[in-house]
Order: sequence, then structure tokens, then C-alpha cells
Amino acid sequence: MLKKHKANRFANTPFNKYQNIYIDNGVTDDSEYPTRLNFYDKRPTTEFTIEEFELFALDRLQVLKTIEAAMLRNKRGPELKQHMDQALEKYLPLHSNVSKAPNLMEERRKDHFSHFVLRLAYCRSAEKRAWFIRQECALFKYRFEQETADERAKFVSSLDLRWTLVTPEEKERIKPQLEACAKLKAREKQQVARDYVSKETFFKVDFEKVPDLVAARRVYIEGGQAYVAMAEQISLVMDEFKASLTSELEATAKIYARMEEDSRLRPVLQNIEKQYFGKDYSGTTTVEGAIKASDVDQLVHQHAPLCMSNLHSALRANKHLQHGGRLQYGLFLKSLGLRIDEALFFWQQAFSNITGDKFQKEYAYSIRHNYGLEGKRQDYAAYSCMKIIQGNPPSTGDHHGCPFRHFSKDNLEARLYNAHLSSPQVIEVMKLVENKHYQIACTRYFEMTHPKLNGTIEPIQHPTQYYELSKALAESNTTPSVRDPMDTD
Repeated sequence: MLKKHKANRFANTPFNKYQNIYIDNGVTDDSEYPTRLNFYDKRPTTEFTIEEFELFALDRLQVLKTIEAAMLRNKRGPELKQHMDQALEKYLPLHSNVSKAPNLMEERRKDHFSHFVLRLAYCRSAEKRAWFIRQECALFKYRFEQETADERAKFVSSLDLRWTLVTPEEKERIKPQLEACAKLKAREKQQVARDYVSKETFFKVDFEKVPDLVAARRVYIEGGQAYVAMAEQISLVMDEFKASLTSELEATAKIYARMEEDSRLRPVLQNIEKQYFGKDYSGTTTVEGAIKASDVDQLVHQHAPLCMSNLHSALRANKHLQHGGRLQYGLFLKSLGLRIDEALFFWQQAFSNITGDKFQKEYAYSIRHNYGLEGKRQDYAAYSCMKIIQGNPPSTGDHHGCPFRHFSKDNLEARLYNAHLSSPQVIEVMKLVENKHYQIACTRYFEMTHPKLNGTIEPIQHPTQYYELSKALAESNTTPSVRDPMDTD
């Protein structure tokens, strides 16, 4: 039975997986979760054990990983629903009020608690927060779209959303403009635009709240206000959900240090965090062992992702790289185990068109800086895929960045054919790039260029991850069986 407790939540006591964690005073009842939709804007108010703390979070993480894999592999319609329903039923069931399920409140309690635990685990860096927000928004949208109209209306009415209802007089005044913007939605509902607008309710919101509707020309804008139909409310609700979650995550990050002081929570949170990100590539040297400058040519040719092999080719051809390229490639080599003395030797040999004195004066300092030996002595880590994709794009003379994101169509196609991909394979990769699935394009490139691979791999998140996977495949005596990331069994 749930009970009230006034003990210090962060008491420093010996670890016990069955020990209760007290979030606040309160009990769980029907009024706490009137619908299965949740903005997660209120803290959990009941006690739960350390075991639940971890198990709930890991179950939710399985669902979020299924969502990510589905989105990256462009699952749509019935196929997406099948994967989502399978994962949700197994790990995070959440039935509607009309189902009369016996464990309705327990399901919603688990959903509520698991969200807050993952919020703690993924709040510490901008990259982790961005990943968590993307998956949680996708999960919320899926659930919202699956809900009945009555339950959606009940949930939306419970939110304090600042939407202005369009009066009948104002609606009549701009009716021609509304009809022009509603043609697509009316066609989806097999209606004439005039009849659709007449029967529909409209709201006014700041146009920047609905960028997707603005981009699709599905709203009329006047005086900075977008006129949005009730049928398009998912865009409004999603904007509010994302803004709320972003703000809450930033606030959680500020108090994380206090939570980390709790010896019961720290190892659990660290374990949860690693379940998705796997090996932590935020360290300075992430590959076991060390490599020499003389090893770089062969290792990069055989195992590096396209972004790094492109930088290496440019370096060998031009005997120089601009600052952005040196930073991206140098930190990657550092993560492979290229120590500072070998790094200085490698770069000086590569910049063979300049004298040793000029190299020492203009380039050696920045290399030592990357290793934490100069300036503020911060030991920098290699860039992740997301950082490379979202970073400054290359300009004339630059070679850094992600080929799938920054190469021209003709240049990328040529590189893919040079890697001996077949025409159907090139078309598949280019389609992913066209749809802005850059990381899954890189993942498919890996799968296509490694014939020893049996199955598919989870999406590439880091260039060093790509390198390690490739090297492990080359060194394996048997063909590895790779788990399908869409499989939740």
C-alpha cells in the first residue's frame, strides 16, 4: 500500500534495490491520471522502490529505442503501428479509459514515473536532451493520434493553453482565405473546402508555434497570427509539449548535481544512461590500445566512416587541412589511440609542403591544445555524428562535415559508386539522404560495405563506433549475428 513519508529524499543510506524512494507526499488515485495522455508537468507524488526506479526506466527506454529505429528506417502506416503496438504492449502498456483495464492506474503510474527517471538520466548534456526530446515527442504524438476524439478533447481542455478562439464574425471575414488553405485537409476528409471550413472550429496562435503547418501552407496568417483548424490541433499540442519538456529538462539539468549525491541513485542513473548510448564515446581515448602514425593510412582506409576517410583523402591530396577539418579528424584519430607524440609526427609528415619551424609555430600548438596540453587544458573528445551534422557546414576549401549531410548529390553518388555500391544500393542511400535521414544513410552504407555482416545494426551514433564495428567484423573468425534493432522480443 502506498503511504506518506516525510523522510529526506536524498538520505545517504546503504544501497538496497527494494528500498523506497520518496518523491513527495501523496497517493495515486483516479483524479491524478484522468486520461492516459500526460504532459508530465507534475512530479510523481508517491513512493516507489529502487527496483521499480530502474525497471520502469529500462522498459520505457525499450519503447523509445523502438521509436528511434522506426523513424530512422522510415517506417510508416500499418508497419509502424505494428512495431509500436508490439513494444508498447510488452514494455509500457497504457490502456484508455474505455478499455476498463483492471490495472489502469498502475499503468499510468509506471508511465509517469518512467518518464521522470529517464528525464534525470538524459538531462546532463544538450545532445542527450535532444535525443530524449525527439523520442518523447514521437511517443506522445503516436499516443495522441491513437486516442479517441472525446479523450483528446478532455485532455486538451485540461491544459492551460493560450489559444484564442476565432469568433464567427472573424471567421466569416476571412472565409475565402481559410478555404484556400483548407483544400488539402478537406480532400483528406472527402469534403469540399467550403463545407469543411463552415463546420470547423478555428483558433488563433502565434505563427511560430506551428512551423510545420506554415511550411505546408495549411494555415492562413494575418498580423503574425496563424488561423489553425481544430483538426490540426496535434501541431499545437505537440509544440506545447515540446516547449514544456525542453524547459523542464533544462531545469532538471541544473539540479542534477544534488540528485547525483544520492548514493542509491547514482549507479542506477549511470546504468540507465549507458543502456541507450552503449559505450561512452565522450572520453578522450575510447578505443583500447594505441596506434602509431604509420598505422593511420591502413586503418582509415579499411575501417573509417566516409566522413573521416574523406578528410584523410583530402589531407593526403592537398598536404593540408583547414582548421575545421584538422579539429574533426585530429580528435577522431585521438579517440583511436593516437598519442600526442605520434599525432605531432603524423601531422608534421602530412603537412610536408611546409618547414618544420613553420609547423611548430602555426600548427603544433593547436594539436597539443586538443590533447589538453595548452590553453585551458581541456582534454577534448571526438565529435559525435550529431555534432558533425549540426555543426558549421564546410565552405570552399573545407572538407569537414558529414558527406551524407553536406556533399552535393553528384559528389555523394560518385563516392558511393567508388565504394562499389550497386545502383539499387546507391538509390536507397540517396533516398535516405533526400529524406534527411543522414545517420541511417551512414548505417546502411556500413551494412552495404561490410559483407561479413549478418543482419542489421543499430544506427551509427559516432564515427568511433563505426570504426570499432568495422574492425571487430574484420577480426572476427565467424560471421556475427547482429540483432535487428526493430526486434523487441
